[in-house]
Amino acid sequence: MNGLVEVRDLRKYFTQGSVFGKAVVKAVDGVNLTVQEGLTLGLVGESGCGKTTVGRTILRLIEPTSGKIMFDGRDISSADNREMKKLRSAMQIVFQDPFSSLNPRMTVEKIISEPLTTHTSLRGADLRERVSHLVEIVGLQVEHLKRYPHEFSGGQRQRIAIARAIALNPRFLILDEPTSSLDVSVQAQIINLLRELQSTYHMTYLFISHNLNVVHHVSNRISVMYLGKIVEEGPVTGVFENPKHPYTQGLISAIPVVQPRRTKKEIMILGDVPSPAHPPSGCRFHPRCPIAADLCKEKEPLLKEIEGDRSAACHFVKA
Repeated sequence: MNGLVEVRDLRKYFTQGSVFGKAVVKAVDGVNLTVQEGLTLGLVGESGCGKTTVGRTILRLIEPTSGKIMFDGRDISSADNREMKKLRSAMQIVFQDPFSSLNPRMTVEKIISEPLTTHTSLRGADLRERVSHLVEIVGLQVEHLKRYPHEFSGGQRQRIAIARAIALNPRFLILDEPTSSLDVSVQAQIINLLRELQSTYHMTYLFISHNLNVVHHVSNRISVMYLGKIVEEGPVTGVFENPKHPYTQGLISAIPVVQPRRTKKEIMILGDVPSPAHPPSGCRFHPRCPIAADLCKEKEPLLKEIEGDRSAACHFVKA
């Protein structure tokens, strides 16, 4: 399956030093992803599983240890800074915390203008017209342009960050926990804005989150990540209605039930996520898995296709 963005066997290792010596942290360890043009791929998992590292590595904000990153059929894994600068207008990111991602010493006008003055020839009245149009698109007003980030609410700051991200008409947008720091009512507003922008400008999203309800609402497909690896992938409806991997089953069973009379069996995931510096042998999920056997401790399961366009990495899932 070809897509606008394809990641093959992506790895990102960090060297972690301490008084006890050095350790290799396998933050991303052999990830494969495909993001179809015009659609949204949700990337979910517990904190520390490597989701954000995947996103930043795809954009080459941090360099991959190995693997291939394809954008629109072009291998950008080893593209130099000059080549990457040309691609920046097509690939953008919205970070989790808008307060820390916006320069507090710059006005909203300068924040949104910065990518335009860096990558385009817009200046003067044309630049101001474009910036004014962008703030209106994201639900703010022109008079907000002269203010500073600290003068806005969290939701408004995230709208500013989105305006900056879409200023160059990107084809691909990574959304790294874009609503996790916002109130629930504001989350809904931002999600609706992102969906409207995607529909209007035919953008492609990689939506990174630990909130499965949000991912279910916005995504077409979903990839479930655990300790640096993808353990399940498929259409969002199929994965939520019939999860195959024990880890996915545990995550989905923990989602609160909206209907008061409806009950469901909760699958408990015990323990904590192991350190990526010392991952378990075999299946990385086996110390917490309710159906783990000796085979799981000894042999790592491969991500294999099951029933059509779904995949799972479990010895006990039948193809």
